[in-house]
Amino acid sequence: MKNTLPRGHKKLLQAWAFYDWANSVYSLVITSAIFPIFYSAISKKAYEDGNVPEFLKEVNNENIIFVTTAIAFLVVSILSPILSGIADYSGQKKRFMQFFCYLGASCCIGLAFFSFDYLWFSLAMYFLALIGFWGSLVFYNSYLPDVALPHQQDATSARGFSLGYVGSVILLVFCLAMNEFGLYPASGKLLGIDAVQMSFILVGLWWMGFAQYTYAYLPLGNKKDTSAVKNIFTNGFKELEKIWHQLGDNKQMKRYLAAFFVYSMAVQTVMLVATYFGTEEVEWEEGGATMGLIVSILLIQIVAIAGAFIASKLSNYYGNINVLIGINIIWVGICIYGYFVYSPMEFYLTAAAVGFVMGSIQSLSRSTFSKMIPEGNPDTASYFSFYDVAEKIGIVIGMTIFTLVTQWSGSMRGSILFLVVFFAIGVVLLLRVPKIKTSILD
Repeated sequence: MKNTLPRGHKKLLQAWAFYDWANSVYSLVITSAIFPIFYSAISKKAYEDGNVPEFLKEVNNENIIFVTTAIAFLVVSILSPILSGIADYSGQKKRFMQFFCYLGASCCIGLAFFSFDYLWFSLAMYFLALIGFWGSLVFYNSYLPDVALPHQQDATSARGFSLGYVGSVILLVFCLAMNEFGLYPASGKLLGIDAVQMSFILVGLWWMGFAQYTYAYLPLGNKKDTSAVKNIFTNGFKELEKIWHQLGDNKQMKRYLAAFFVYSMAVQTVMLVATYFGTEEVEWEEGGATMGLIVSILLIQIVAIAGAFIASKLSNYYGNINVLIGINIIWVGICIYGYFVYSPMEFYLTAAAVGFVMGSIQSLSRSTFSKMIPEGNPDTASYFSFYDVAEKIGIVIGMTIFTLVTQWSGSMRGSILFLVVFFAIGVVLLLRVPKIKTSILD
């Protein structure tokens, strides 16, 4: 049987990592590349035509999507402990992962019909696609210690991120070819759908379709004893409370989570605002902004593959915490340099550097936390729910601070420079984390 492969089995590790290939197209096409440019264009036109609800006419067009994003992250942070608790006690972790996968993928298809003519339906599609993506990651990440042995977790996590970068780049290039190089009917429409809309449909189909390989091999989940559980729906919060109390006895994990909360706040903010920074702050040649931004995003994705693997290899020699400290120091330099970026070439260089440290810090952060979970502990979903809630609350705080600093300074440059504070604090907090003794030098 496919779903009875033992922990550490090569095929099981490959199947787990392949979910990154399936779902990362959402991060690239919807979060970073095509959808932001598409939304900017149609929202500006809607405002010019007066085709917006009366109470939104004084609201910046981009703020509509920013607020929707922030609310969605708040919902995910509330939902994840509830759902992880249910998943742990029902033994149905894979089913919950599938539900959120199919929800997110279906709503990506729904984004093909995004329009200010029916704004609330359109925003609901965006909102639910985001919840589906991040909701499925709660369960996906929690599988890492279940499928990989401790010494395999860094490389397996890196493989997942790398597969995600490769897969998402392939689809993005195909979508660009449809839009820019004639791989679409001469009329510009197929069944009444243009190439940009078709890109969103392909994201949903890619995500659902390739996820089937992962689901074929992942175990259903380990059912826990429910005899002492009064309410399975609220038990997730009790699980988080239990994890919180356990942190009191686990100095390593407690200090690491504090550091992760701070530096992840800055990392995720950079990911969410990078395209908008490039649009507003870089001096592109006439008509060159769209393609320039796409090239930058592709550069980030490609370089991130190398970053994830190099971080994994370095961690074998110097330890996870030492490598994370080095990565945060590089982030400090990037943010300082970013303040002075004006030309497209400077932006490309910054994008390459961001890609390298973005892939490495995400991959290594996930596997570092996984290693800190007590061996044999059945509460992996609860631990990763705690990790996920910390990340999502950090995103809301980071985006809020970024917006306020931008409003106060009148430019995103001041906000980018302000992120130096978070990475610097992250370095200080990581220095206080007891080292994980898994490196060759330990």
